[in-house]
Amino acid sequence: MLFAVRSATALHRLLDVLPVFAGDERVRRVFTLLPGSDFGVDALASIERARARTVPWEEARRRPYDLILAASPKGELGLLRGPRALFPHGAGFSKTLRGEGSGDSASGLDPAYLLPGGRALASLHALTHPGQIARLAAISPRAAARAMVVGDPTLERILASRTLRDHYRTVLGTGARTLIALTSTWGPESLLRRHPALPAQLASQLPYDSYQLAIIVHPNEHSRIGSFDLAEQLAPALDAGAMRAGPYEEWAAVLVAADAVITDHGSTALYAAALDRPLIAAYDGGDELIPGSPMDQLLCVSPPLNGPGGLEAALSAHRPGAARAVAASVFAEQGQGLWRLREELYELLGIAPPTTPAEARLLPAPPPPARTPAAFAVRVHSDDTGVRVDRYPAHTDMPAHFLAAEHGTAGERHVQSAGLLYRWAARTAPTAHRVSWTAGGWTARTLDDYPGCGTAAAVLSHSLCVVRTRSGALLTVRIAPCEESDGRIVRADPAAVLCAVHSWLKTCPALPTAVTCAIGGRSFTARLAPTTVDEAALEF
Repeated sequence: MLFAVRSATALHRLLDVLPVFAGDERVRRVFTLLPGSDFGVDALASIERARARTVPWEEARRRPYDLILAASPKGELGLLRGPRALFPHGAGFSKTLRGEGSGDSASGLDPAYLLPGGRALASLHALTHPGQIARLAAISPRAAARAMVVGDPTLERILASRTLRDHYRTVLGTGARTLIALTSTWGPESLLRRHPALPAQLASQLPYDSYQLAIIVHPNEHSRIGSFDLAEQLAPALDAGAMRAGPYEEWAAVLVAADAVITDHGSTALYAAALDRPLIAAYDGGDELIPGSPMDQLLCVSPPLNGPGGLEAALSAHRPGAARAVAASVFAEQGQGLWRLREELYELLGIAPPTTPAEARLLPAPPPPARTPAAFAVRVHSDDTGVRVDRYPAHTDMPAHFLAAEHGTAGERHVQSAGLLYRWAARTAPTAHRVSWTAGGWTARTLDDYPGCGTAAAVLSHSLCVVRTRSGALLTVRIAPCEESDGRIVRADPAAVLCAVHSWLKTCPALPTAVTCAIGGRSFTARLAPTTVDEAALEF
């Protein structure tokens, strides 16, 4: 069996088909790279990372195969000998690429590619919904005669992985924050080409304790720019705590974990719609999106994003069920796709399928953000009920009252400017030679070393801190979690609670016994008491 790959996008689609053949010792899987694509280099690198067997193109052309799988009709696929199963390389067939093929047909449904020289390219055109066969039949009945609805293997993986949502969010460090996935397709009309500053604006202007940002970039853009350069272009957002999902598997796990998705006209959003995630439209229009197509319909029912400050209004305008209704017009056979696909592919092979079930492979957890802000611009609002804290990455242009920085992680410029300095207890395994501090000793030394600092805090755990103020008072802060009515227990970042304590101690003449801290839309109680000798001697 030959996997004929033209781009990394196509390869990823084909890898999701593999469970159909799992455990069948009669099947030998080999890969070849179809020449002619601008995005072939990343495809070849991805095949090598998978440690799959490869066949040079010239050799692949010379010999017949029992079955050829491809996810793009373009290039020289017709030169390969054997029955060909053609899969979509996206969802919904919503784009047309001017200057290619017929010019006005949906990419993937273009008779110029499906019927080269008047002959059918595919023995099986695997589609995801009966409506797609109807669309193809309206353009070319001959091409539609080879089409069959078999579901979407990628969606099968996403649906099977829904129970891992909490695990993904734990690995990402999301907590109770709202995870926003920003997804950009490729090409000149994509979100990142039209609005390259948007990821950094969102990451720096959304309150850090309320929102987390994940960025999903089309594999073709990874190929065009290169992963290194793409990371450099996104560096301001990544430095502010955003994570960048990899182009294979990671993006899908992020959609499962996400609370909402900001999208252009790329088909990734259709998978989020199948999960009924709130979708926010960030597409300025152009020549690529086909009017009346699924993505056009999806964007029409999605509230628009009016700048980074308009996110909350857009989320409030979301209508539950509207996006899922559009996805239902794209994805049929949900939960049955691999079974249907196995039936059709083994018929092409001419052998009986395995008796074991074809199970979608669960998505691996995405990696946590590569960088976490170590310094924050902090805005506080105090009244008789307590202190509300909004933290932003230090380079934000949002107004703030003071800077809080993590000593030992933040750079010296931010540490010198910080009103609050804090340090976590060691979170790595100790080395053979090690120096540590007591909570009382480190806080005193820090205030001596940094005259501009008003409060130094030793973070001993998520619920216990020791703080020293400029007056010399040493206080123990015990932080209670927020216990919600549904039984969920939410713990705040202690550094955010310390920002509220720092602000309260600066303005309150008498030592409070408790401070109510409003963080990320939730209320946490910090109880203060003079530090005991034993607590001051705690090592960290």
